[in-house]
Amino acid sequence: MTDVYTEAASKPQPAFWYGLPHGYLQLDLDPPFEQVVALISQVLSLPDELRDRAEEVVRFYTGVVGLLNAQHVQGCAIGLHPDEAGGVVSSVLTVSTVPASGVNAKLVLASMAGTAADNPDEGMRPLELPCGTGFIAEKKRRTVAPGRPPEGADAPLEGVVWQGTVAVTGSGMPDIVVVQLVTAAVELADDYRNVLLGVAHTLSFKDPSPREAPGGDGGTGRGSAATNAIRNDFG
Repeated sequence: MTDVYTEAASKPQPAFWYGLPHGYLQLDLDPPFEQVVALISQVLSLPDELRDRAEEVVRFYTGVVGLLNAQHVQGCAIGLHPDEAGGVVSSVLTVSTVPASGVNAKLVLASMAGTAADNPDEGMRPLELPCGTGFIAEKKRRTVAPGRPPEGADAPLEGVVWQGTVAVTGSGMPDIVVVQLVTAAVELADDYRNVLLGVAHTLSFKDPSPREAPGGDGGTGRGSAATNAIRNDFG
């Protein structure tokens, strides 16, 4: 894990922090208006043969950002890592909040964790984290493959992805925090599970950034989650 912590809320609430693994680039889910205008201007200035493709990418990006914001996603990062064949595998890491609908979030998670313990075959199991008790769930599922379908195809192509999810809440936290990792590299599920658990172990509801100690000599007070990060197998 890196030492750079991401504050997972540009809004006043919820406030939580997590470590971003190596090889992950965070998307800006709330880009400044001026930045968007500048990007559009750059696209419009491209030659005709490049403009259509660039416009398609921009529309895709804005659509993804809108969808993520609608799903209460507080942070999203794209992971790119080399594989053994000399290629690159990708993954998507998201951190979001799920409102507990007026019910105590800790009780909701406790109930779900108890159900998970009684049904281990469902891929869900209780999980103890430095920031609290939650659960981890994982599954393989079919989904629409990215990109355009081949010409003449009747339906979009589908592929299988591995999806890992960790859910947890903190003391006084009105929502449930969900950390999810998805990748098409199903054969690397064990490695990505470790990445997911590593991020989950850095999750903190207290600001882990260094604070200046009395006397001005600087402090190193990080949250306890920082020292319990599971090793990222991708280095």
